[in-house]
Formats: sequence, C-alpha cells, structure tokens
Amino acid sequence: MQLTNKVALVTGAGSGIAKAAAKLFAKEGAKVAALGRTKEELEETVAQIESDNGEAIPLIADISHPEEMQQAIQQIVDKWGRLDIVFANAGINGVWAPIDELTPEEWDKTININLKGTFLTVKYAVPYLKKQGGSIVITSSVNGTRIFSNTGATAYSCSKAAQVAFAKMIALELAKDRIRVNVVCPGAIETNIDENTEKRDLEHIQEPVEFPEGKIPLTDGKPGTSEQVAQLVLFLASDASSHITGTPIWIDGAESLLKA
Repeated sequence: MQLTNKVALVTGAGSGIAKAAAKLFAKEGAKVAALGRTKEELEETVAQIESDNGEAIPLIADISHPEEMQQAIQQIVDKWGRLDIVFANAGINGVWAPIDELTPEEWDKTININLKGTFLTVKYAVPYLKKQGGSIVITSSVNGTRIFSNTGATAYSCSKAAQVAFAKMIALELAKDRIRVNVVCPGAIETNIDENTEKRDLEHIQEPVEFPEGKIPLTDGKPGTSEQVAQLVLFLASDASSHITGTPIWIDGAESLLKA
C-alpha cells in the first residue's frame, strides 16, 4: 500500500472528488481526516472507509473560518500525532453572472471559500507537515487556467487561477522542508458541484460556440469520474511523485485544449 502509516486531511470529503480520494487514500493505508460542512455526508464517507477496514474520522469545519480550521487540524494531530498529506479540495462554483450584475457579496463568498479556504487549510497544516515532510495537493480547475470561455464565471475562474499561483509560490518556499505542493485541474467531472452553482442572465453575454462532436475529445463528450481524479491525487500524494512539485496537471480528456 502506497500510504501506509500516513495521515491525510481531505477537505470537502462528503462528496465528489474528495470523497473518492478519501476512500482511495484509506484503501492505500492512510488514516484519513474527512473534513466538510455536512455531518451526514462526512459520516457516510467515514462509514464506507471503516467498512473497508480503513481508519477515518469526520471533522466539521468551514474552510474559510480560521478558528475552525485551526481546531480541525489540532484534532487530527491530537488523534494521530502527525500530518503527512493535505488534499485541499473543498470549494464552490458560486454565482456565474455578468460582471455588472455580480455583487461584491457574491464575489467575496467565492473568493473566501475557494482561495482563502485553501490558504487557511495549508497555513495551519504546514507546521505539522514540516516535522517530516509531506505532500499538498490543491484542486483548481480548467477554468481560469486554460479555459476562459465560460462567460460569467469570473469570480470562480479568478479563484482557481490564484490557487495555481499560490501553489507555485509555496512549493518553492516549502521545498527545503521536503513538502511538495501540486495542483490538479479537472475539467468536466461527474460530481454534484453544480448544486452550488447559480447561473444568472448569461444568455446575452456568452459567445456562441458549438461543438458538434462533443466537448471532451478523448471520450466523445463523456465527462470524467471522481475516481479518475482520485487516482491522480493519490499519485501526487504518494512517493511515486517524489520529484514533482509546483506543478499543475490538467485532467480533462483534452477538453481545455479544444475550448480554450
């Protein structure tokens, strides 16, 4: 098993990519702290891990609140005495709207959860990662990194672009501490993130673009799966990627090469 004796924090672990990664981490021997805001979802993730003979705990916290993240990470260290892997996945799509209709409050919510939340997750984990080295993996997106044609997704795309810059900055800063920092940039993946997306009045600002053969060339338009992304995250979290840091990796079936 690739993660034996490792302790991993996974944010947004109640569903989608993070849930798939949490289960895969546990299968590969890691003890998993499954963090999120919905108790029932987290308990289901933990129960599934435990039913497969893994070890996990649920942590209820909002990644955009410093005190909650500090307390959550302290719980991990109190429980297992160390922290080796951080998968900073939690985020929202937020409101997609014309720039003159997007409110400051809507902008702030997306930036606070996606960008500030990533910062806080990493900030409070780093002192423990420094003790023995480790791996940080951040979930960004094709939006804001390769794709800019999803008109109205300004706040979301800015938060995702900033996550890549953040990762590169801290990858260099933390290299001396044997902490690697990498980014996964998924395209269309079968998750429930669309449930926290509000699209408003986009019809009159979107450029007309048609993809008659499907938007994802590798699969003739079929989206990827959370499990496929989880396999990439496992690679980046494990020693198999021991010389990779500061690197964004797109996992999108060439979608972003077509739609850029």
